[in-house]
Amino acid sequence: MLWAARAVLFAVIPVEMLLVVLLVSGVPLPGPVIVAAELVVASALVLEAVTAYRLFGAERRGGAGRRAALVATYRLLMPVQVRRLVGFEMKGLASVALWVARRRDGVPPGAVAAPYAREQASILLVFLFVMVVETVGIELLLRALGVPYGVRVAVLVADVYGILYVVMLGAASVTRPHVVTPGELRVRSGVYFDLRVPRELISSVRLSRNYDESGMITVAGSRLSVVVSSQTNVVVELTEPVTVVRPLGGRAEATTIRFFTDTPDVVLTAMRSSTRHSAS
Repeated sequence: MLWAARAVLFAVIPVEMLLVVLLVSGVPLPGPVIVAAELVVASALVLEAVTAYRLFGAERRGGAGRRAALVATYRLLMPVQVRRLVGFEMKGLASVALWVARRRDGVPPGAVAAPYAREQASILLVFLFVMVVETVGIELLLRALGVPYGVRVAVLVADVYGILYVVMLGAASVTRPHVVTPGELRVRSGVYFDLRVPRELISSVRLSRNYDESGMITVAGSRLSVVVSSQTNVVVELTEPVTVVRPLGGRAEATTIRFFTDTPDVVLTAMRSSTRHSAS
């Protein structure tokens, strides 16, 4: 029943959105089609409600409190990939607020922040400019063609979200840098990746520039690469593997970490200072 509830949820949401867009756009739909669609949506909502109620009841009978049961029900009903994607969106919006307030996330007093936003700032600005121009141009074109208002609104919302998404990417890069403290090295990639490495597991840190990395967050064998603009420039070797949680929840083990920062020398200096601090 849980599998069926998940499948129905993902199938019904796009159908309902399409139906709303068509109705707002003034597209005439036969009455039976509308009734049938709403019956399908209502049935899906009933299935979701019954499944959630049963899951909640099972958690309560197992001794969980009300809040814990609600959280557990949500986690069971929604796949981990969906939960993480929703979390990325929320953290992205929070990053915009932090950026406006000129604050950073997860940089305690005395820690050394290692930014990585500068290298990708230019490409993000280009994307942002192109998307703004495209949004204005598409809206003018749709008006000239006499496209219904509802369709124009749907396209405009999608375009504006695209612009906001680029802003969130930039803000997250600025407000969530890598962090070095006496106790750990924290390697991040915006809101999508966050790895805490205890300082006692680090055997060596060195500069090593690589300009042909692929992807953004990859694990090949026991090597993790956290890439910016196809580059990494710091290599960290570990005495034992750490668990890497990928953006959509997949897990892997890594004993070598490669990442990029705008200030690699600062990272090396901070890591050496941490070593002296630990030794003392």
